[in-house]
Amino acid sequence: MRKKWITICAIGISIVFYSVFVFLHEQYAHDKIKKQIEEHALIIADDVWNFNYHGASQYLMLAAASQSYETLEVTDHSGKVFASIDMPHHGKLEQVLINLNLMPRVKLLAHINYKGNIIGWIDAVWISDTIILNVYLFLILMMIVAIIHLYFQVVDEKQTLEERVDERTNKLLEINASLEKEVKERIRVESALKESEQKHRLLAENIHDVIWVMDLNQRLTYVSPAAEKLHGWSRDEWSEEINLKDILTPESHEKAFRLLTSKLQEGEKQGDYNQSGVVELEMRKKGGGTVWTEVTASFLTDENGKPEAILGVSRDITDRIKSMKEKEELEKKLVRSKKMESLGLLAGGVAHDLNNVLSGIVSYPDLILMDLAEDSPIRNSILTIQRSGQKAAAIVQDLLTLARRGVMNLEPVNINELISEHVHSPEHERLLSYHPTIIIEKKLEPSLQNIMGSPIHLKKTVMNLLSNAAEAQPQGGIITISTESRYLDRPLKGYDTVAEGEYVVLTVEDQGEGIDNSDLHRIFEPFYTKKVMGRSGTGLGMAVVWGTVQDHKGYIDIHSEVGVGTTCKLYFPMTRDEIAGSVDNVSIEKLKGNKETILVVDDMEDQRDIAFRILSALNYSVRSVASGEEALAFLKEDKVDLVILDMIMDPGIDGLETYRRILELHPNQKAIIASGFAETKRVREAMVLGVGEYIKKPYLIDKMGAAVKNELARNNHS
Repeated sequence: MRKKWITICAIGISIVFYSVFVFLHEQYAHDKIKKQIEEHALIIADDVWNFNYHGASQYLMLAAASQSYETLEVTDHSGKVFASIDMPHHGKLEQVLINLNLMPRVKLLAHINYKGNIIGWIDAVWISDTIILNVYLFLILMMIVAIIHLYFQVVDEKQTLEERVDERTNKLLEINASLEKEVKERIRVESALKESEQKHRLLAENIHDVIWVMDLNQRLTYVSPAAEKLHGWSRDEWSEEINLKDILTPESHEKAFRLLTSKLQEGEKQGDYNQSGVVELEMRKKGGGTVWTEVTASFLTDENGKPEAILGVSRDITDRIKSMKEKEELEKKLVRSKKMESLGLLAGGVAHDLNNVLSGIVSYPDLILMDLAEDSPIRNSILTIQRSGQKAAAIVQDLLTLARRGVMNLEPVNINELISEHVHSPEHERLLSYHPTIIIEKKLEPSLQNIMGSPIHLKKTVMNLLSNAAEAQPQGGIITISTESRYLDRPLKGYDTVAEGEYVVLTVEDQGEGIDNSDLHRIFEPFYTKKVMGRSGTGLGMAVVWGTVQDHKGYIDIHSEVGVGTTCKLYFPMTRDEIAGSVDNVSIEKLKGNKETILVVDDMEDQRDIAFRILSALNYSVRSVASGEEALAFLKEDKVDLVILDMIMDPGIDGLETYRRILELHPNQKAIIASGFAETKRVREAMVLGVGEYIKKPYLIDKMGAAVKNELARNNHS
């Protein structure tokens, strides 16, 4: 209120001051112009007296221009106009002000005296311009009043602002105190969260199970470090958008997709996705091969409870699955073995009694026939009895073979030689006479390794397999009997699970009627047959084959398709013992080297040992390592003349990848690829990169020596 009165007083004082000023200024201006017109009369008195019209006019013109005269008129004493000045028209603004009488016209009159006599007078109309100064002064006063008003307003605003600042400061202090409390709480929570994260990270990075997160498009967004150990891919490789389909086998991917779809449908139906599932999946590994995992997974949901990702844990259960399968397989084998053993014991007892019974049936027909006339009517009957007795005796012999399992002397033998002896035997000629439309093809590996075996039982096995194959194709066809040396670096699953190792494989393949899957597991049982009993063999042929293979610590793998044929493979453990007098010292001498350095890279210790012994015997300096990674570390420090690389090494990088990285260290490195399998695409890729030779396991001194000789002699630029 006080400020308001001060403002009103300032305005009142300004009005009074302005009014006084305007009055005084107007009075002053009028007095001044009256004196000036008198001065003009005094100045032009001489010109008027002397009738100097021109001089008077020039002066009056200057006076009118400088003093805002509208008109100046000089009259002599006779009343005659001596000189008259009219100024140009005023501007629009001035004209408006004149019309409004804000610039009033003031009439002035002054006598012209010359030496005490009045000789004329000056009439003038003067335009008062005092309003301009008055306006300026008015504006200045208004500005002063405005400044005073603004000052007090600023003072008010300042006071208000200070009050608001004080109020806001108090609020800020309260907020700051609250924030400090919140910050302390957040720091405590973040510290606890960080500690929790460290614990979980430590758990995730050290646990053997793989922790992973996958979006609903089946793209993995996070995997724990254990994934590298389980699958072989590094964390950088995982980050390159590896899809679930890339790491699962087709069957497991279909199983996982079905489970995911069913869980999503179930969650949508129930309105609750808070559920988990457990499934066993077969996953791929980077270097080849697979691993079985038990996967436990659940949905991660958003704030609306909708699934946005999947959190899972994968546990390696390969050993458990393997153990379960091995247990099942062993149980089957045990049941089968006990069954065969029981049948063998039964057969042995029956054969022993039958032998006594048959002795008369087989022997007496010979004695009777010696005394019987050629034209005797009972001669044919006696011959029929004799042939039946001989067949029964053959059955007894097979039964005795089953009963005497394991009772044999083993020696180094070559299956190729046994096959050659059999195809020239009377038994084989008799088989061909029974089946004239059968063609038997032989595909025998020239440098086949030996096995420890019983020649008599092995010949019987070859005979039974060929006889069974011939009877399987009564309309005729081709029977192929083949042999090969083979190295398995991992178990081979089939009718039997063939353990890893070096084998001589005997294969008999026919184009016959084939065997239904439901009957395949029973074909080695004594007297089990789909043929007409009494018309083909004793019914014990395949049982004798099974017993012989078991006694030789071998394995059987049989595949059959109805209408296509049957393939039977027998795996016999290889030996490097030589048959007496079979070593060719001359040819071995040609394969010897000159102390060249060779690095053998193989993940199997027994294979490294065999390669070491063979190459050392051939006069080479040999080094060996157990993996591609160890080979690279060795070659960073040393050089060798030749590298022999196993193609499949698990775990770790395989032979092809190892050779790629070796070329980065030694661009012209000579190398040989070895594998227990036939030549594959990766073997061919290695040979395109620069590998000179490929040898198939098992390692044989002649093949290995020749391959090493050829590769060392090869020109890298050829």
